[in-house]
Amino acid sequence: MGAMKTPGVYIVEKNAFPNSVVEVATAVPAFIGHTEIADNRSKPLSFKPWRISSMAEYHQYFGFGPNPRFNIAVKSDPSALADFKAAGADNKLTEYVFEQPAGKDGGRYTLYNAMRHFFQNGGGPCYIISVGDYASDLDPDKFGRGIDELLKEQEPTMVVVPEAVLLKQPDCIGLQQAMLQHCGDKMRNRVAILDVWGGDKPRNDPGGDPVDLFRNSLGINFLNYASAYYPWLNTTVVGDKELSYENIATADVLQQLLRSELGLPETAPDGAALKDKEQIQAIADITKDWSKVEPAPTDDAILANKALLNKTLMTISPLFNTIMDLVKGKLNLMPPSAAMAGIYTMVDNSRGVWKAPANVSLSGVVAPAVTISAADQEDLNVTTQGKSINAIRSFIGEGVLVWGARTLDGNSLDWRYINVRRTMIMLEESCKLAAKALVFEPNVANTWVTIKSMVANFLTGIWKRGGLAGAVPEDAFSVHCGLGETMTPDDILEGILRVTVLVAMVRPAEFIEITFQQQMQKS
Repeated sequence: MGAMKTPGVYIVEKNAFPNSVVEVATAVPAFIGHTEIADNRSKPLSFKPWRISSMAEYHQYFGFGPNPRFNIAVKSDPSALADFKAAGADNKLTEYVFEQPAGKDGGRYTLYNAMRHFFQNGGGPCYIISVGDYASDLDPDKFGRGIDELLKEQEPTMVVVPEAVLLKQPDCIGLQQAMLQHCGDKMRNRVAILDVWGGDKPRNDPGGDPVDLFRNSLGINFLNYASAYYPWLNTTVVGDKELSYENIATADVLQQLLRSELGLPETAPDGAALKDKEQIQAIADITKDWSKVEPAPTDDAILANKALLNKTLMTISPLFNTIMDLVKGKLNLMPPSAAMAGIYTMVDNSRGVWKAPANVSLSGVVAPAVTISAADQEDLNVTTQGKSINAIRSFIGEGVLVWGARTLDGNSLDWRYINVRRTMIMLEESCKLAAKALVFEPNVANTWVTIKSMVANFLTGIWKRGGLAGAVPEDAFSVHCGLGETMTPDDILEGILRVTVLVAMVRPAEFIEITFQQQMQKS
């Protein structure tokens, strides 16, 4: 208020309460990968973090999934076809194996299906960074550039790159190290969810233990800002209706196999039965070029004819159904990072960020790719090096559960648990954003009292919701600020206001011990 010079009555309003601290969002993952398009009304979205909240919005800005293509190749080693035989394939196929080329040749991009799995498991608002379309090859440098683009965004709290495991193992590890550096060194307000390269294989795989390879390659920097999960998951994301004979790139081999199964020649001889003629024609139509049909059919007519042909092949050939089941199984084998981002979101929304995202069932999952027992998990959970890998296990009558809640810094008493790391990030960011209102305020007792009250009120609310441990607020936290307490006269001269906050974090009951002992009969 200005100086009073004219006689009269003047009204002065004073704020009675400090500013409140608003809790920041805790479950906003950022996904980096390849998309069909990246467009917002003719404005390109490539390498631009873009916020969405549903698959409908994803379709609007980034299109749909790729068209996966599989080669049926001759393989002389029958042991490589164990999965094919297990699916009930005919003995005639013991010399064949299905291969999906990486990158554009095979449509092997997994971000789209990962997003579907994310929303299946409770996902919500998230960011998408498109690093290329389906005509681009997988390039570690582009993924790294996508991570760098996140430096401009304050909201994301998780970084997920589902397609990292499609790279070669050294490139995958290099990308994951870049994720760790981004989270733990550059931003310090988010965590990375990592997949184990080759996590679909058992630990006794002849090619090497994927978990040991992951641990030995990753390094030791910023491990408390990341978590990793093993094994991969057999999911139900891709359905039967999404696949057809067009997913087989080697159509000539497919025709040969189907004719061999049904005992049919390439062309119908004179006097052949009508049924044989129809089957021969259906198999021949697999390689039909619809662009040369006269008169030229409409696009809708072409789609209808292809759907009818696929249905016919499913009807006449059990072998074709087996092939489609195998293709579907390979597409549904997915790394768990996207699903875990959905689990983090669901647990945060229902229980709070301080609840460990474990002992929770996964949706859209048939079974883990590798069966893990309690004994198998011992080395995953507790190791001398401290790089804890969280297990995903199947339990009878309960389904597939997340059975681990540790960061990669498993030997640290401070940052062993994911919920502790993420809760601390939430507290730090919330108080940091609220304290910006006091920057350049007088560094005096009134400001100190204001900031202490502001932080204490916020922490009291978190304690009431179960986010801090303690029977009373005084046991759960304390806030210190003042000359001689957290600051020296030199600090004030240098313009520094120091606040010290002590919090008692909630840690999960990872091991529960129930002791039984016999006692003497009393009656």
